[in-house]
Amino acid sequence: MKKVGIVAALLAILFAIPSPALAQVRGLYWTTSGFFGPFPITDLIPSVPKEKAREVTIPVSMWVIDHPKGLVVFDTGNNAAISDGGCKQHWAPGNCDGLKPSQKRDDVIDRQLQKLGYSADKVKVVITSHAHLDHIGNIKLFPKAIHAIQKKELYQAWWPEKFQRAGGVFVMGDFDGPARDFNYLELDGDYDLFGDGSVMILSTPGHTLGHQSVKVKLANGHTILMSQDAIWMQENLDGYPAGLNYSVKDYTNSVNRLKMMRDLENADLFFAHDQDQYKAKGGRWYK
Repeated sequence: MKKVGIVAALLAILFAIPSPALAQVRGLYWTTSGFFGPFPITDLIPSVPKEKAREVTIPVSMWVIDHPKGLVVFDTGNNAAISDGGCKQHWAPGNCDGLKPSQKRDDVIDRQLQKLGYSADKVKVVITSHAHLDHIGNIKLFPKAIHAIQKKELYQAWWPEKFQRAGGVFVMGDFDGPARDFNYLELDGDYDLFGDGSVMILSTPGHTLGHQSVKVKLANGHTILMSQDAIWMQENLDGYPAGLNYSVKDYTNSVNRLKMMRDLENADLFFAHDQDQYKAKGGRWYK
């Protein structure tokens, strides 16, 4: 009888522990808020040598994460106002002419969610990698969500350093007005979003003061790293640093961190603006 009691107790403990598969991400969808370009890659990465230079038309990456505890959006792309040729009414003219956005209204994150069978008001968490115009553009479409962002990045958006203001990469219209009173989860470093290790927000500064990336563990056990602007494209991994960085030192450390995580965990590492990678692997679910 004593042995039966021990076995019963062990079984009770076993069934009380949630199954790892139930705690993991059910699906991850990679999409784009339109494209930038075409333009020479050296406009973005000046250190690329002439023999490796090429014209690029780059995706503006966004991610939808389906988790048992709630729907998550990682980056909200370009503001809806720049759709269908409306760029110069919302962005500084220099950015419209230089970036050449081709966003259609159906490319905006709310319409993307609808196509996947969701709605913007059902999104539980919006993770913003950083406060540049092509990543934070539509947070106002999610007034009910919790907005996860590094605290220093949020403050950099509202009060950018003087040397950061001239380029127009922070567009106050994206996060002023009602967005000032949103529910912000103000982070200081890495954060386990749902407490189960399945969606990890990673502090990857350098491109901006408080840039963050995301690591997802799928139900099948596979790991996916979404670098966003910590790594723009393959050329950055090949040793040619991005041309717009708050800190080159921090940028280099973040690139190396993501590379090591990729290798140690046998993970897929997806970049924010790599046209070849998106063509091969974007616009699809990962489950």
